[in-house]
Amino acid sequence: MHAMILAAGPGTRMGALTRSTPKPLLRVGGRPLLQFHLEALALGGFRKVVINHSRLGIQIEAAFGSGAPFGLNITYSAEGDEPLETAGGIRRALSLLGDGPFLVVNADVWTDFSFASLAFRVPVAAHIVLVPNPDHHPQGDFGLDGTQVTESGTRQLTYSGIGVFHPRLFQHLEDGRASLAPLLRDAIRQGRVTGECFNGQWFDIGTPDRLNRLDQALRHLS
Repeated sequence: MHAMILAAGPGTRMGALTRSTPKPLLRVGGRPLLQFHLEALALGGFRKVVINHSRLGIQIEAAFGSGAPFGLNITYSAEGDEPLETAGGIRRALSLLGDGPFLVVNADVWTDFSFASLAFRVPVAAHIVLVPNPDHHPQGDFGLDGTQVTESGTRQLTYSGIGVFHPRLFQHLEDGRASLAPLLRDAIRQGRVTGECFNGQWFDIGTPDRLNRLDQALRHLS
Protein backbone atom coordinates (compact mmCIF):
# COMPACT_ATOMS: atom_id res chain seq x y z
CA MET A 1 0.00 0.00 0.00
CA HIS A 2 1.19 3.51 -0.83
CA ALA A 3 1.03 6.32 1.71
CA MET A 4 0.52 10.03 1.16
CA ILE A 5 1.51 12.83 3.52
CA LEU A 6 -0.48 16.02 3.03
CA ALA A 7 2.16 18.73 3.41
CA ALA A 8 0.88 21.54 1.16
CA GLY A 9 -1.01 23.61 3.74
CA PRO A 10 0.13 27.25 4.00
CA GLY A 11 0.49 27.20 7.79
CA THR A 12 -0.76 30.79 8.07
CA ARG A 13 -1.81 30.39 11.72
CA MET A 14 1.82 29.76 12.64
CA GLY A 15 2.66 33.40 11.89
CA ALA A 16 6.33 34.27 11.52
CA LEU A 17 7.38 30.64 11.97
CA THR A 18 6.25 29.74 8.45
CA ARG A 19 7.28 32.87 6.56
CA SER A 20 10.43 31.19 5.31
CA THR A 21 9.94 27.58 6.45
CA PRO A 22 7.14 25.20 5.41
CA LYS A 23 5.12 24.03 8.40
CA PRO A 24 6.09 20.32 8.02
CA LEU A 25 9.72 21.31 8.61
CA LEU A 26 9.07 23.04 11.93
CA ARG A 27 10.92 21.16 14.63
CA VAL A 28 9.61 19.44 17.75
CA GLY A 29 11.76 17.34 20.01
CA GLY A 30 14.75 18.19 17.83
CA ARG A 31 13.29 16.82 14.57
CA PRO A 32 11.08 18.16 11.76
CA LEU A 33 7.40 17.28 12.14
CA LEU A 34 7.43 15.42 8.83
CA GLN A 35 10.29 13.18 9.91
CA PHE A 36 8.17 11.57 12.61
CA HIS A 37 5.67 10.41 9.98
CA LEU A 38 8.38 9.08 7.69
CA GLU A 39 9.92 7.06 10.51
CA ALA A 40 6.52 5.75 11.62
CA LEU A 41 5.52 4.78 8.08
CA ALA A 42 8.78 2.88 7.58
CA LEU A 43 8.27 1.14 10.92
CA GLY A 44 4.74 0.24 9.82
CA GLY A 45 5.98 -1.52 6.70
CA PHE A 46 5.24 1.18 4.14
CA ARG A 47 7.83 1.76 1.44
CA LYS A 48 6.27 4.05 -1.18
CA VAL A 49 5.35 7.53 0.04
CA VAL A 50 3.97 10.52 -1.84
CA ILE A 51 4.36 14.00 -0.32
CA ASN A 52 2.49 16.96 -1.77
CA HIS A 53 3.71 20.50 -1.19
CA SER A 54 3.17 24.07 -2.31
CA ARG A 55 4.91 27.33 -1.34
CA LEU A 56 8.46 26.69 -0.07
CA GLY A 57 7.94 22.99 -0.78
CA ILE A 58 11.31 22.66 -2.47
CA GLN A 59 12.74 22.79 1.06
CA ILE A 60 10.87 19.58 1.87
CA GLU A 61 12.38 17.86 -1.17
CA ALA A 62 15.84 19.10 -0.19
CA ALA A 63 15.40 17.84 3.38
CA PHE A 64 14.17 14.32 2.60
CA GLY A 65 15.14 13.64 -1.01
CA SER A 66 14.36 10.13 -2.23
CA GLY A 67 13.68 8.85 1.28
CA ALA A 68 16.47 6.27 1.10
CA PRO A 69 17.86 7.01 4.60
CA PHE A 70 14.44 6.01 5.98
CA GLY A 71 14.11 2.92 3.80
CA LEU A 72 11.44 4.69 1.76
CA ASN A 73 10.84 5.63 -1.85
CA ILE A 74 9.49 9.19 -1.78
CA THR A 75 7.91 10.96 -4.73
CA TYR A 76 6.62 14.52 -4.66
CA SER A 77 3.49 16.18 -5.95
CA ALA A 78 4.27 19.88 -6.36
CA GLU A 79 1.21 22.16 -6.41
CA GLY A 80 2.87 25.52 -6.96
CA ASP A 81 2.21 28.57 -4.80
CA GLU A 82 -1.52 27.90 -4.35
CA PRO A 83 -2.28 24.64 -2.52
CA LEU A 84 -5.14 22.49 -3.80
CA GLU A 85 -6.54 21.71 -0.31
CA THR A 86 -6.96 18.17 0.97
CA ALA A 87 -9.09 16.42 -1.65
CA GLY A 88 -7.62 18.48 -4.48
CA GLY A 89 -4.11 17.50 -3.43
CA ILE A 90 -5.03 13.83 -3.29
CA ARG A 91 -6.80 14.02 -6.65
CA ARG A 92 -3.72 15.60 -8.24
CA ALA A 93 -1.49 12.80 -6.86
CA LEU A 94 -3.71 9.81 -7.77
CA SER A 95 -1.46 8.72 -10.60
CA LEU A 96 1.39 8.35 -8.08
CA LEU A 97 -0.62 6.32 -5.56
CA GLY A 98 -1.20 3.05 -7.37
CA ASP A 99 -4.50 1.37 -8.21
CA GLY A 100 -5.62 0.29 -4.75
CA PRO A 101 -6.42 1.92 -1.40
CA PHE A 102 -3.78 4.21 0.07
CA LEU A 103 -3.07 5.68 3.48
CA VAL A 104 -3.25 9.45 4.00
CA VAL A 105 -1.90 11.39 6.98
CA ASN A 106 -1.82 15.13 7.58
CA ALA A 107 1.71 16.45 8.01
CA ASP A 108 0.68 18.79 10.82
CA VAL A 109 -0.38 16.16 13.35
CA TRP A 110 1.87 14.22 15.71
CA THR A 111 0.84 10.82 17.02
CA ASP A 112 2.07 7.46 18.25
CA PHE A 113 -0.61 5.69 16.19
CA SER A 114 0.71 2.53 14.50
CA PHE A 115 0.30 2.86 10.75
CA ALA A 116 0.92 -0.89 10.41
CA SER A 117 -2.64 -1.47 11.64
CA LEU A 118 -3.98 0.12 8.45
CA ALA A 119 -1.63 -1.46 5.92
CA PHE A 120 -4.14 -4.03 4.67
CA ARG A 121 -7.41 -2.10 4.96
CA VAL A 122 -9.62 -2.25 1.87
CA PRO A 123 -12.46 0.21 2.51
CA VAL A 124 -15.51 0.71 0.34
CA ALA A 125 -14.72 4.44 0.19
CA ALA A 126 -12.72 5.28 3.31
CA HIS A 127 -11.69 4.06 6.74
CA ILE A 128 -10.79 6.94 9.04
CA VAL A 129 -9.18 7.23 12.44
CA LEU A 130 -11.07 9.33 14.99
CA VAL A 131 -9.81 10.65 18.32
CA PRO A 132 -11.43 12.08 21.46
CA ASN A 133 -12.14 15.77 20.97
CA PRO A 134 -9.24 18.06 21.90
CA ASP A 135 -9.89 21.22 23.89
CA HIS A 136 -9.68 23.40 20.78
CA HIS A 137 -12.29 21.31 18.90
CA PRO A 138 -14.87 20.25 21.52
CA GLN A 139 -17.76 19.76 19.08
CA GLY A 140 -16.01 16.98 17.12
CA ASP A 141 -16.63 16.01 13.51
CA PHE A 142 -18.38 12.63 13.24
CA GLY A 143 -20.12 9.95 15.23
CA LEU A 144 -19.07 6.30 15.41
CA ASP A 145 -21.57 3.44 15.67
CA GLY A 146 -19.46 0.33 16.09
CA THR A 147 -17.18 0.62 13.08
CA GLN A 148 -19.61 2.69 11.00
CA VAL A 149 -18.92 6.42 10.80
CA THR A 150 -22.05 8.58 11.09
CA GLU A 151 -22.72 12.27 10.59
CA SER A 152 -24.03 12.59 14.13
CA GLY A 153 -24.37 10.50 17.25
CA THR A 154 -24.48 10.55 21.01
CA ARG A 155 -20.69 10.86 21.06
CA GLN A 156 -18.94 13.04 18.52
CA LEU A 157 -15.28 12.44 17.77
CA THR A 158 -12.61 14.37 15.87
CA TYR A 159 -11.10 13.28 12.56
CA SER A 160 -7.41 12.68 13.26
CA GLY A 161 -6.14 13.44 9.76
CA ILE A 162 -5.35 9.74 9.28
CA GLY A 163 -7.27 7.40 7.00
CA VAL A 164 -7.22 4.85 4.23
CA PHE A 165 -8.99 5.93 1.05
CA HIS A 166 -10.10 4.09 -2.06
CA PRO A 167 -9.32 5.91 -5.33
CA ARG A 168 -12.98 5.65 -6.31
CA LEU A 169 -13.81 8.32 -3.69
CA PHE A 170 -12.03 10.86 -5.89
CA GLN A 171 -12.85 9.50 -9.35
CA HIS A 172 -15.48 12.14 -10.18
CA LEU A 173 -13.49 15.03 -8.74
CA GLU A 174 -12.05 17.45 -11.28
CA ASP A 175 -8.47 18.64 -10.98
CA GLY A 176 -8.32 21.78 -8.84
CA ARG A 177 -8.98 23.02 -5.33
CA ALA A 178 -11.31 20.84 -3.25
CA SER A 179 -11.82 19.97 0.40
CA LEU A 180 -12.03 16.42 1.70
CA ALA A 181 -14.86 17.05 4.16
CA PRO A 182 -17.74 17.25 1.61
CA LEU A 183 -16.58 14.03 -0.10
CA LEU A 184 -16.38 12.26 3.24
CA ARG A 185 -19.81 13.46 4.35
CA ASP A 186 -21.42 12.30 1.11
CA ALA A 187 -19.80 8.86 1.49
CA ILE A 188 -20.83 8.69 5.16
CA ARG A 189 -24.45 9.36 4.22
CA GLN A 190 -24.20 6.43 1.79
CA GLY A 191 -22.81 4.14 4.53
CA ARG A 192 -19.45 3.79 2.75
CA VAL A 193 -17.11 5.01 5.52
CA THR A 194 -15.88 2.91 8.44
CA GLY A 195 -13.72 4.08 11.30
CA GLU A 196 -12.06 3.45 14.61
CA CYS A 197 -11.36 5.47 17.74
CA PHE A 198 -7.71 5.91 18.75
CA ASN A 199 -7.11 6.80 22.39
CA GLY A 200 -3.33 7.16 22.28
CA GLN A 201 -1.23 10.28 21.86
CA TRP A 202 -2.35 12.70 19.16
CA PHE A 203 -1.65 16.40 18.71
CA ASP A 204 -2.95 18.81 16.09
CA ILE A 205 -0.19 21.38 15.64
CA GLY A 206 -2.34 24.28 14.51
CA THR A 207 -0.81 27.16 16.47
CA PRO A 208 2.62 28.20 17.80
CA ASP A 209 1.41 27.46 21.33
CA ARG A 210 0.48 23.87 20.45
CA LEU A 211 3.80 23.45 18.66
CA ASN A 212 5.66 24.65 21.74
CA ARG A 213 3.68 22.40 24.08
CA LEU A 214 4.43 19.35 21.94
CA ASP A 215 8.09 20.33 21.72
CA GLN A 216 8.35 20.57 25.50
CA ALA A 217 6.56 17.24 25.99
CA LEU A 218 8.87 15.43 23.57
CA ARG A 219 11.99 16.99 25.07
CA HIS A 220 10.81 15.91 28.51
CA LEU A 221 10.38 12.33 27.28
CA SER A 222 13.89 12.26 25.84
